[in-house]
Amino acid sequence: MKIDLTDTTASKINKALVRGRRAIGTPAVGMVLTLVIVTDEENAYDALKAADDASHEHPSRTLVVIRRVSRGPRDRTSSRLDAEVRVGAEAGTGETVVLRLYGEVVDHAQSVVLPLLLPDAPVVVWWPVSAPHDPANDPLGALAQRRVTDSYAAEEPVRELGVRAATYTPGDTDLSWTRITPWRSMLAAALDQVACTVRSVEVEGEAFNPSCELLAMWLADRLGVPVRRSASAGPGLTAVRMATDCGPIVLHRPDGSLATLSIDGQPDRAVALKRRETADLIAEELRRLDPDDTYASALRFGVERLSARAAAEGPVAKGEPAEESTEAAAPQAATEAVKEAAAQ
Repeated sequence: MKIDLTDTTASKINKALVRGRRAIGTPAVGMVLTLVIVTDEENAYDALKAADDASHEHPSRTLVVIRRVSRGPRDRTSSRLDAEVRVGAEAGTGETVVLRLYGEVVDHAQSVVLPLLLPDAPVVVWWPVSAPHDPANDPLGALAQRRVTDSYAAEEPVRELGVRAATYTPGDTDLSWTRITPWRSMLAAALDQVACTVRSVEVEGEAFNPSCELLAMWLADRLGVPVRRSASAGPGLTAVRMATDCGPIVLHRPDGSLATLSIDGQPDRAVALKRRETADLIAEELRRLDPDDTYASALRFGVERLSARAAAEGPVAKGEPAEESTEAAAPQAATEAVKEAAAQ
């Protein structure tokens, strides 16, 4: 069921939601959170489709905030709120309200969203594109327990990681980090199978892919060994090579779908490592609403520090142990830290 409201208010939207629930025969509210999506008209369809798919796992009230550009001075001084209320089959397993803001109300989106939040339920704000510099201090971000950005959508994705590190507040997360969850799990599982000490690592992937940088920073942060970034044509991450004292460990995914795990002395194994859709990423983020300390630690390690260490260490041959540095004084303990962090 879909209800269109023109030049409306938050009170009228709430009444339309109640009316819609009664019309489809489900007056009770069985949703677990409010998901606020802040986007533009161009990206609204894809973001809403991902949220609808994720709602099958996390029934939620989805509020889509679209700030419309005013064409003339008169439009900019006036205010108008249009809404599209969707319930039932039109809204996955929850409720959806598409809010289009015009004029002065564009700068006060939190005043529109606040009366529409589910009472006593967590709030998650997601910016698919054009995330604010400091999400926690954004008027909408301040309403949320969890704030989701996506560095991959930024004009300069790798530099965006520095911005996220400088403004990090517990509860912040990034879909570029979520994309590497299967890689972190697979690498930790590989280390579980051997009693080896990691000496150096190479992470291969697209040159301007923030997920590649985050994986490299996570490994450098947890292992305390040199981690080198190398560029490939993609798609996304293509390989991680770990040089250990008992032979190389390589996880190679050339096609974005099927990877090969090679451990010295064992037969090669094919493992599913498919690039995931946005709906899967959002569903994963909605499973946990507590601060992600592992993400924070990897993010704060810094791309600049990673690059500086690589330059200082010099070239490392693939599959060969690098010369041990002072940061690798306790590599066995660091290897255990990778396993523990991936299990969190």
